[in-house]
Amino acid sequence: MLLKATSTIATPSLFFLSKHPFSLPKLTCFRPCNSSRITSLKPSFIRMSWLNKLGFGVRSATDSTVDSSSSSIAQGPDDDIPAPGQQFAQFGAGCFWGVELAYQRVPGVTKTEVGYTQGYLHNPTYEDVCSGTTNHSEVVRIQYDPKECSYDTLLDVFWARHDPTTLNRQGNDVGTQYRTGIYFYTPEQEKAALESRDRQQKLLNRKIVTEILPAKKFYRAEEYHQQYLAKGGRFGFKQSSEKGCNDPIRCYG
Repeated sequence: MLLKATSTIATPSLFFLSKHPFSLPKLTCFRPCNSSRITSLKPSFIRMSWLNKLGFGVRSATDSTVDSSSSSIAQGPDDDIPAPGQQFAQFGAGCFWGVELAYQRVPGVTKTEVGYTQGYLHNPTYEDVCSGTTNHSEVVRIQYDPKECSYDTLLDVFWARHDPTTLNRQGNDVGTQYRTGIYFYTPEQEKAALESRDRQQKLLNRKIVTEILPAKKFYRAEEYHQQYLAKGGRFGFKQSSEKGCNDPIRCYG
């Protein structure tokens, strides 16, 4: 039986220094139990998860199945190229479904993709990432037009969208894949990220645990994850991805 609890995360009042400031809504999250976050998981993966908890069949980043060549590819830079006149940005802020929808709504964002990065396994699957043994993070890679949307705008959305003081957890989603992270493509992005973290820290009474690291190879997640909430999510109720929309985001659909 699926158990649900409803929680509302109040969006903090943030400094909007960007070219296109807009209000962010409260984020209403319908939190199912962890074991049923995705209804399409294969039975074999569910069995594997229980075996992993019992200490059997775990594939770790140091296992022989993750060889040095695989690790070197996965740990390499993201060498994909954005469209002409566009730039990439990459953020991890918990389950990537809601994070992607938040960025889809930002004026000047021209493309979003959810995927996995920062891990040791080449071409990971969702099941690999959920095993907690590959060190991947669930992220959203954003393509944006810097003439229409500043990087500071994207940072504002990032801080407002999640709790950056919880380690390897957002709400009921627990695991290293849900860690908070900013993954930069340029020295300018790194500088802006560090400065924004320092400003944000002054507003909080707990230490920010967000990692700020160079963007590594991006592995696009399975197609059913892409624009998941805009397509209807778990319950079939589509959520608007219209630019400037500030409707509450239902994290699971």
